Amino acid sequence: METAMTQGNRGRYYDERETWDPQRRESDLFARLPAQIAHAKAHAPVYAKLLAHVDPQAITSRAALAQLPVVRKSELLELQKQARPFGGFATVGWGRDMLRVFSSPGPIYEPEGRGEDAYGQARALFAAGFAEGDLVHNTFSYHLTPAGVMIESGAHALGCTVFPGGVGQTELQVQAIADLKPTAYAGTPSFLRILIQKCREAGVEMSFRKALVSGEACPPALQREFAEAGIDVYQSYGTADVGLIAYETWAREGLVLAEHIIVEIVRPGGTEPVPEGEVGEVVVTTFNPVYPLIRFGTGDLSAILPGISPCGRTNTRIRGWLGRADQTTKVKGMFVHPSQVLAVASRHPEVRRARLVVENPNLSDVMILECEVAGGDEGLRLAIETTLREITKLRGEVRFVPPGSLPNDGKVIDDRRKYD
Repeated sequence: METAMTQGNRGRYYDERETWDPQRRESDLFARLPAQIAHAKAHAPVYAKLLAHVDPQAITSRAALAQLPVVRKSELLELQKQARPFGGFATVGWGRDMLRVFSSPGPIYEPEGRGEDAYGQARALFAAGFAEGDLVHNTFSYHLTPAGVMIESGAHALGCTVFPGGVGQTELQVQAIADLKPTAYAGTPSFLRILIQKCREAGVEMSFRKALVSGEACPPALQREFAEAGIDVYQSYGTADVGLIAYETWAREGLVLAEHIIVEIVRPGGTEPVPEGEVGEVVVTTFNPVYPLIRFGTGDLSAILPGISPCGRTNTRIRGWLGRADQTTKVKGMFVHPSQVLAVASRHPEVRRARLVVENPNLSDVMILECEVAGGDEGLRLAIETTLREITKLRGEVRFVPPGSLPNDGKVIDDRRKYD
């Protein structure tokens, strides 16, 4: 594919696809879709069943695609439990064609095929100003989950050098900033705030001048805070299953969809696309030959913005992440499922009911597990906090409440975060 380094809009766009006429893009995607569906039917057992009566050559438009079933993330989890490791969605097994396998909370296992920038992240990094010669301080996790590798593969495609900082060990990361002076940051916005503060406390000059953040919301107020620290911050939106879905540009008007996927906004719990502007679930169809997801329901909510971005990119824009279609939520870049909350409570017979409350005071995610307990002491509270950390891989506070005090509304996770 022709890149921004070799085509006429050098320096402005990652490749020429970003400025294609929208109809040309649509025609190209749906000309390639039948072959991908045929491939999925032939090599992924789950699609051999789900699409048994579908003629791939007939799926050449959005209207035709909308007739196919939606497979949601929650269903993917259950299908994987029934048929480990990938629930019949992968087209290859262990070996040369599968470079890595990752584990996301659930657990959900994701295979990675071979190929440069397999997750499409280079496009988002380019829009954020990353370029050859940058040293990227990558604080996304390299452990179990794919986020760290996703960003690294995109950065390498641009010619960047990467420092694999991963999560935690803040003092060592500050030392690396002092010694290496990385120019770019990738990670969650909350950890970027921590690094800025820790550098100030240690008297270390903050060398970041650009950043790509994801996994959490980064509202305008927080972007302004980073700008005051001399860092130009852009957002991206993606999932472990798909890779990049959409990314922010200098126009700061919504997120532009990635070029390598088909995105629909579908009525939550249903299969039909909603009208433009209406909030619905983000449903993605990929062209990944190793993990061909056809109408994959991410569980995330968004809406299509009308018109074309002032930045000149012509692909559809979405409003960004607007919450979850189900009770599954993302905290500090990690998904937390209702089943995990129930699993925590089941390990402690003293807990009659439990509800996970997620808040964001000072724009930093906080988890509080409210447990209905008759009595309860500090030892039990600490034990439940340990279980919560073991199951979700995140730290959270445990708060005891009287039996019968939690609302009887079916909620297991109550996301109370607000974004200005």
